[in-house]
Amino acid sequence: MKAAGVNRAVLLSSIGAHLRHGAGPIDGLGYFEEQLAKTDLNVKILRPSYFFYNLHSMGDMLRHAGIMGSNFGGTEDKIALTHTNDIADVAARHLQAADFEGQTIEYIVSDERTSAEIARVLGTAVGKPETPWILFSDEDALNGMLQAGLSEDLSNRYVEMGRAFREGKATEHYVQHKPAFGKVKLEDFAEEFKAVYTQG
Repeated sequence: MKAAGVNRAVLLSSIGAHLRHGAGPIDGLGYFEEQLAKTDLNVKILRPSYFFYNLHSMGDMLRHAGIMGSNFGGTEDKIALTHTNDIADVAARHLQAADFEGQTIEYIVSDERTSAEIARVLGTAVGKPETPWILFSDEDALNGMLQAGLSEDLSNRYVEMGRAFREGKATEHYVQHKPAFGKVKLEDFAEEFKAVYTQG
């Protein structure tokens, strides 16, 4: 970037990157933020929340066991969700306007819903309105990912990420800097979920 003469960059990071360590695969984005902080680039750091698309990974669980779940959720706490279209809107706006100086952080969120609401709305979309969200232990979550074919290293990182969300560590900075919501809501994503689910 320096060699190319770039003086502004928009970085797609993630909620939880402020931890730097302890958020599983998000730690890599925290590291990247640290490296950019050592430069004199003008950087807009975008930190979206949990991607709607991550919920597609629960399709087989819903299909075969009639449940959704992870090692986070299962409470009345709301989960912040982000659609990639809303990320694209924010990134495009900053890239076109070049309206940032120094290094600043912006959170992006499309909707906030409890895990029970997520399971109900997505379950309803595929004809299973009574779908529950099950809170798995870290051990059960790890074993499930290993059985699904993920490597041990990646599985452990995802378990660590889920734990950071469950304990509120991944979202603590976001809660203090909540942005305006984007356009895409859970009910909108449910149509996308249904389309992918029915092809499975």
